[in-house]
Amino acid sequence: MADDRKPKEPKQEPAKKTSQDEDVVAKVYDRHLIRRLLTYLRPYKIQVTLAAFSIIFKAGSDVMGPYFVKVAVDTYMADTPPANLSWLARHLSSQPMTGITQLGMLYLGALLVTYLLEFLQTYTMQWTGQKIMFDLRSQIFRHLQRMSPAFFDHNPVGRLVTRVTSDVDALNEMFTSGVLAIFEDIFVLVFIVIIMLRMSWPLALLAISVIPAILYVTRIFRRHVRDSYRRQRHATARINSYTQEYVSGMSVVQLFNREQRAFNDYSAVNAENKRAWSDAIFAYALYYPIVEFLSSTAIALVIWFGGDAVLRNTAFGAGLRHSIFSSVTLGILIAFIQYAQRFFRPIQDLSDKYNILQAAMAASERVFKLLDTEPTIASPAHSIAGDNSGRVEFRNVWFTYQKLDEAQLNRIATATDEDLRTYADIEWILRGVSFAIEPDETAAIVGHTGAGKTTITSLMMRFYDIQRGSILVDGVDVREQDLKKLRQRFGVVLQDPFLFTGTISDNVRLGSSWITDERLERACDEVNIGDFIRTLPLKFAEPVRERGATLSTGQKQLISFARALAHDPGILILDEATSSVDTDTELRVRLALSRMITGRTSILIAHRLSTIQRADTILVMHKGQLRERGTHQELLTQRGLYWKLYQLQYRDQELGAGSDSTSPLEPLSAD
Repeated sequence: MADDRKPKEPKQEPAKKTSQDEDVVAKVYDRHLIRRLLTYLRPYKIQVTLAAFSIIFKAGSDVMGPYFVKVAVDTYMADTPPANLSWLARHLSSQPMTGITQLGMLYLGALLVTYLLEFLQTYTMQWTGQKIMFDLRSQIFRHLQRMSPAFFDHNPVGRLVTRVTSDVDALNEMFTSGVLAIFEDIFVLVFIVIIMLRMSWPLALLAISVIPAILYVTRIFRRHVRDSYRRQRHATARINSYTQEYVSGMSVVQLFNREQRAFNDYSAVNAENKRAWSDAIFAYALYYPIVEFLSSTAIALVIWFGGDAVLRNTAFGAGLRHSIFSSVTLGILIAFIQYAQRFFRPIQDLSDKYNILQAAMAASERVFKLLDTEPTIASPAHSIAGDNSGRVEFRNVWFTYQKLDEAQLNRIATATDEDLRTYADIEWILRGVSFAIEPDETAAIVGHTGAGKTTITSLMMRFYDIQRGSILVDGVDVREQDLKKLRQRFGVVLQDPFLFTGTISDNVRLGSSWITDERLERACDEVNIGDFIRTLPLKFAEPVRERGATLSTGQKQLISFARALAHDPGILILDEATSSVDTDTELRVRLALSRMITGRTSILIAHRLSTIQRADTILVMHKGQLRERGTHQELLTQRGLYWKLYQLQYRDQELGAGSDSTSPLEPLSAD
């Protein structure tokens, strides 16, 4: 739903955040959100367990390479006393080439195990991530289908689409590249630290001595990246909003030559997004060289002190017996250099995982906030079925689209009708409306724009709940009926028809498999659209683009008419249903209507005079109140509001005729 924000001046600063731009900057770790996210892993616990074990063993095999190099150097390339050899070295061949070949095979085996486990982990988690995305998107879409129209009145389409797309993608990245990858980095770090401490704790302390400095730099980096991330999310939301709004209204933009103005508006938001990304790129450009410098410093310290110890041990033998570096050998020094290089790589990766986790926490908070939004209109726990009579009755109905607080609702419950009329803080759309439409009766609702005509039909189908009074359909209050069964009773044709992407037959059936091809074609023929459809290359299988872009408004309306007729509703609602068809087509549709309204309740809103004339009753709405009711002739005789509406539209024709004849000269448009 496009918002109604006014476009900015070309050189004006970007507009303030709107509700759809608001973004949640959640904590990096929220145990409640994590616990809830983990529930989506339960159906796939076998795959997750397999991936977890793969990570643990992969981390172990991944750190074995430098150790094998250390064993090879100390055993076959350096003069190491047998007592200082490791357990593995004592089980190798005494022949250098044979022993090195054995170590090479072990190294190759470790690499193959690492690659195999990495494939297993990547495949299982990517597969699990896609399944979770499927489940989550299905849950969100199913939840959106349960929400009432009032919810969509206050939530722009772009905002909801972002929940199903970008936010779910962020959660998928957390599952596939976030949580388990963090554990992998942690396991690698732990294994490296353990191995280094066992080989030489002094060199290990030297290697990790720069960790406090790295943590301090990382903290500053995260703070700047977090701010950039927040601005990126805001800018992305605004880009989505502007794109959706201007693309939907492109014909209006081009009609009023606002292309440059729209481009300037978009460029301002796009520039804000670019600045946010530029700041993040600058932070990364500073952070990685600093971490690289600190890690290189740690490696230099290891080479300095370790190399000195190796030289002294080689030159003086037992001379360094009491030194803390006495156990350092050439193999240990080489292994430490490799371990130090591998040690700082996961630390850098953890900074990226931080952003993934933060994005996932923010996305999960938004998604769960949407899922936790309970539908304001739902079927009762124990529904009551109607008698299928088609009778519709309004009993002292008061309604407003405003979202009222508890105090206002309590005040309405105890107030009199006279008190309700005096409430300045409530803008009533309907004020004490009462009427009844009997079974098989045709009723027309007319009135000026904003009188509440369409609202009446929306309330019949319980798209909104009233604040006072009651609405009965088939003899039962709509609030006591099952929503699905209630709405199945209605067939609706709107002034602005909506067609879905698919085929013509798909749009007529709308998933109702019980509608046969025969019934579908008969419905199309009855509304005079069948001949046109048969001229198309694929006939009823002709593709329909988004919102029926390749069809005229009249053709789309006729297809909507066929849709209503094919479903054979008990109550037929036509809201300006023939406003977009020509007079000849409207005459043929009216002939079909004369057959369709037989045996069912029909409600016509602001229909043309020829149909209103034959209506059993006409309801005249004015400022949310039912002011007049009667047949066409009765209302003209009363010379009230209906008569004034008639006079306003036909004044010129009646003046030309020189009489107050009630014979229709042109269609009546009450709006």
